[in-house]
Amino acid sequence: MQYNKVEICGIDTSKLKVMKEAEKLQLLKLSHNGDIEARNALINGNLKLVLSVIQRFSSRGEPLDDLFQVGVIGLIKAIDNFNTGLDVRFSTYAVPMIIGEVRRYLRDNNSVRVSRSMRDTAYRAIQVREDLSNKLNREPTVEEIAAELDIKKENVVIALEAIVEPVSLYDPVYSDGGDAIYVMDQIGDRNTADSWMDEILVKDAIRNLSDREKSILHLRFMLGKTQTEVANEVGISQAQVSRLEKGALKKIKQ
Repeated sequence: MQYNKVEICGIDTSKLKVMKEAEKLQLLKLSHNGDIEARNALINGNLKLVLSVIQRFSSRGEPLDDLFQVGVIGLIKAIDNFNTGLDVRFSTYAVPMIIGEVRRYLRDNNSVRVSRSMRDTAYRAIQVREDLSNKLNREPTVEEIAAELDIKKENVVIALEAIVEPVSLYDPVYSDGGDAIYVMDQIGDRNTADSWMDEILVKDAIRNLSDREKSILHLRFMLGKTQTEVANEVGISQAQVSRLEKGALKKIKQ
């Protein structure tokens, strides 16, 4: 990354401020109520977060200005979709959103193109995998996914691998001026009694949700759709989606 570059997209990055969590929460609530000034303040107050995230992609050869602009798009999506009712830090939600937006940009602009048909196969396989997971209450096998799509299992594997970008364990995910957080820092040891018990309890809690609650959580957190998009797909109001989502998450927490 060009660490000596102070100005990106006309913004003096040396003067970017870090917004406190309480201030973010207050502005998020105002923004969700239609306050444009609060939304703009949130964007400007989290540009340093975007700058920190795009550092991990600096070796891809893409102009830093372009990556920064794409990262800001991810930030805006995070601001618009963040649920202030959850006990989660905004940066915890925003970082994956920014990373996802940058990865989509790099994938779509990659000189090594993945064919449209292969991408379509991969996305269909992902959808079928989720549908079968809900139906079978377990992770489906490649053979089951291939049978559902009526294609060879080898084609399923190749298609899914084609849309996945390799990630180094030493890639920085986020830095707020202190020690950077790396991919490996977010990977825990799953082979412990507590982690196995937590996984069993979460799966059991999800299994006890209603079909509508499962559908809403799947659309919101697996497919990344907004509450408005979910409302249109399910056929209920956005307020009902918000109420059902909060209720389902509360049940899982309990």
